[in-house]
Formats: sequence, C-alpha cells, structure tokens
Amino acid sequence: QVQLVESGGGLVQAGGSLRLSCAASGATFSGYTMGWYRQVPGKQRELVAYVSTDRSTNYADAVKGRFTVSRDNAKNTLYLQMNGLQPEDTGVYYCNTVKVARRFVWGQGTQVTVSS
Repeated sequence: QVQLVESGGGLVQAGGSLRLSCAASGATFSGYTMGWYRQVPGKQRELVAYVSTDRSTNYADAVKGRFTVSRDNAKNTLYLQMNGLQPEDTGVYYCNTVKVARRFVWGQGTQVTVSS
C-alpha cells in the first residue's frame, strides 16, 4: 500500500539546477530518516543525502555544498534541491528510508541527466 513517487528529474546542462520531489502515500514518514539515492548502470544505489527526524542533514562528499535535502512532514514529501549539476550527477534518483529495517518498497525513481 505504501507508494513512493519521485518526480522533477530531467535533462540539464552542466551548471544547471533541478528540484526533485518524493511524495509518499499510504504511510506517514515523519518518524523516519529519509534519504535520496542515486543509481547508475552497473552500480548499486548510492546514498546521496538524507534528513533526520529533527531535520538535521548529511551529504555525500561529492554533492556537499551543491545539494540541499529537506522535508515537509505535513505534505509527506521529501525534496532535493540540486544546484551546480555536473555530468557525474547523472543517474536515477530514488527516495527511501535510511534505516534498512524500515525500508519501503522502492519507487520508480526519476532520471537526472546532466550534459557537459
């Protein structure tokens, strides 16, 4: 019944920006640390950024200073503001809980493609 729907991806030039959204239905995620993951062909999903229940945030070194993760618990929505995009940011972006034991079923993800 729980569904995660990612949106906001697209094709952008290097240096551009995108704002990703993750809407959850069938559950309330206010009690979970929520993260954004990126997957590229032939690789495992990689945690890019996450926001805890107290709204503290953490980022992978590669995106630190360029990405901002936030949450709106009232709307059951997670966001990722992506600035200064680079080709290495290309991939399919997914949202989910960070704690594996509380993991929801993965959604479809949203494609981000950055051209040089």
